[in-house]
Amino acid sequence: MRGDLQPDREGWLDLSPADSLEREVVDRAFSLDDPGLFFNRELGWLQFNERVLEEAEDPAHPILERLKFFSICGSNLDEFFMVRVSGLRRQLGRPVTKAPPDGMTPAEQLQAIGRRMKPLLERYGRCWEGLLLPELQRAGIRILRFSELSPEQQASMRSSFEREIFPVLTPLAFDITHPFPFISNLSVNLVVQIRHGGKEETFARIKIPKGLFKRLLPVPDVSPGEQAGVTDRLTYEFILLEDLVAANLDLLFPGMEIGEIHPFRITRDADIEIREDEAHDLLSAIEESMEMRRTGIPVRLEVDRTMPERICHILASKLNLPREFVHHSPCPIGMADLSELLAIPRTELKDRPFLPAIPPGIEGETDIFSAIRKRDILFYHPYDSFVPFIDLLNTAAHDPQVLGIKITLYRIDSDSPIVKALMDAREQGKQVTAVVELKARFDEQRNITWARALERAGVHVVYGVKGLKVHAKACLVVRKEDGGIVRYVHLSTGNYNAVTTRIYADIGLLTTDPEIGADITDLFNALTGYSGKEKYRSLLVAPRTLRREIIDRIDREIERHGAHGDGYLAFKLNALEDRECIEALYRASMAGVTVDLNVRGFSCLRPGVSGVSDRIRVTSVVDRFLEHARIYSFRNGGDPEVLLGSADLRPRNLDRRVEILFPVKDPEIRDAIVSTILRVHLADTVKARELHSDGTYTRVEPSPGTTPLRSQEWLIEHRGIWHRRQDEKSSRDS
Repeated sequence: MRGDLQPDREGWLDLSPADSLEREVVDRAFSLDDPGLFFNRELGWLQFNERVLEEAEDPAHPILERLKFFSICGSNLDEFFMVRVSGLRRQLGRPVTKAPPDGMTPAEQLQAIGRRMKPLLERYGRCWEGLLLPELQRAGIRILRFSELSPEQQASMRSSFEREIFPVLTPLAFDITHPFPFISNLSVNLVVQIRHGGKEETFARIKIPKGLFKRLLPVPDVSPGEQAGVTDRLTYEFILLEDLVAANLDLLFPGMEIGEIHPFRITRDADIEIREDEAHDLLSAIEESMEMRRTGIPVRLEVDRTMPERICHILASKLNLPREFVHHSPCPIGMADLSELLAIPRTELKDRPFLPAIPPGIEGETDIFSAIRKRDILFYHPYDSFVPFIDLLNTAAHDPQVLGIKITLYRIDSDSPIVKALMDAREQGKQVTAVVELKARFDEQRNITWARALERAGVHVVYGVKGLKVHAKACLVVRKEDGGIVRYVHLSTGNYNAVTTRIYADIGLLTTDPEIGADITDLFNALTGYSGKEKYRSLLVAPRTLRREIIDRIDREIERHGAHGDGYLAFKLNALEDRECIEALYRASMAGVTVDLNVRGFSCLRPGVSGVSDRIRVTSVVDRFLEHARIYSFRNGGDPEVLLGSADLRPRNLDRRVEILFPVKDPEIRDAIVSTILRVHLADTVKARELHSDGTYTRVEPSPGTTPLRSQEWLIEHRGIWHRRQDEKSSRDS
């Protein structure tokens, strides 16, 4: 914050018409309704992507890890246009039903996005050409132009082109007699200028068949008996698929004079709208809606930076795109495809691998059910292995005492060991129920495929809940034992996906707590049947009561601080957007409560405003693993309450999704989460950035004389330390 706040005549916060991240609060008297107290969500998301790009720029990462961040940045921008920008464009000209907390109109947001996008794209290009490309070359990884190949290599690649690629290419002319062809979403294309017999220019479009071939093709080594590619060599050379096509266009246009050739790509509106009220079958409705994604209206045109303005104008007019939605790419288009290079087996160019820990309570345990009955078991992935959970499902599938398994599935990996275990359990005669969320964005087709496979195996499959997404992560194993029925429950902050548990940082808990077991039973009954239940014994459940329960706990901390002066809140989450929750945090700060927020993505809360949020600190950690765990910690006068779960504090999570937050009841686990996991993330001085009241982020620097702390590296080195308190307690008890 620059300077003191000065009240205006009305006693309200004044703000300029510039974009919300650049607005400055200028007034000491305030109302929590004032838009100046909130940052814009879309611009905050772009800032998060800038932090991802920072990691690509950081020479402390090995080069292939930097390439990974660069690819993620490109993929994130694609999704931003497909979902966020397309949504804002649809709102233009419509009555605004509910303005965002920052008060910006859709037009203002689009203008602000445009202002921030240009320098971001320029920086993206500088990162590729000035940092990554030279470093890749030094590491022996080269992306060449066709013209840079030797005559022997060119001949070899042209021969491969004729045999494998040429037969699937379809040049499509567009002129007065040929309509402009349909351009599919995110496909790389070539626009080709053609002349014949001195006549005026015409154009053709060629779609690059990326789905059939790799985007980065290995350059052949013409030495006898060798073929380049991803092998155990130290030097790797590649050529872009579109460059190979462009270099051999004489085969597609024989006898024609080929002029300029430029790659381009369009991004379409991919935020499909599912009309559940009009559908007789949700699965069929989603399949039909997915086709709409392919044909959504264009929202962005990316062109090669050398493309002349007249050709840009032709393409933009054919696509009905205004000039501000045409982006001249400073590097090859569609750089998310660079992730193909991560398959190169050069371990020295990647992060140091490590072996995930197995919680001591189940390591070497032959009876996993007995181990869970003894005590709750915490997992912090990827530092802890996900294998024990898979083993639990496989054991349950064959255990004659297990009666049934119920699970929620949101994003499923392509070769899912969890789905296979569920099918196996059904074959063994267990009652198996899977709540498969078909509306998980960009995972719809995969989830449909798995849902049908589960149904064929005899599993009871439920396709979510009408009007809501089931985002909760829960698994229930029902087992008949000597003392009666025991419910084994696994709850998590992340998906039941064996792939993402190696790259997303998520927390899971195994428990036989009777109240949690009863709650999960009620929740599954509500998901598969009908229920008006709102109050649960231990769980906080959205959309019914979760927002109110969180705000009540914030208010409890305010009341406690008023009486004893020891109020403290610490939240770790992916995004903070919900206005009511932000206002509650402002009230806590105004009452003197200290608030630490670790928000990976965007935060609409403006910290550091004198008299409003000067006791709130907001940091973000972007590093090797995607921070995905949600932790809500309330000091509660020395009797801390810790809630974990799938829900961020966003309207979509609180109002339009089935979410759960679950309490950590074991005091040793609770203390380990607060004093170790949460504490180390809040103390990061290497990969943490702090959000300031003017909307900027700066890196957190270590205090003089202290050792820099990189939280994820610390957790790798000390993995399993969060289990130690339980082990010590078990030793004392025994």
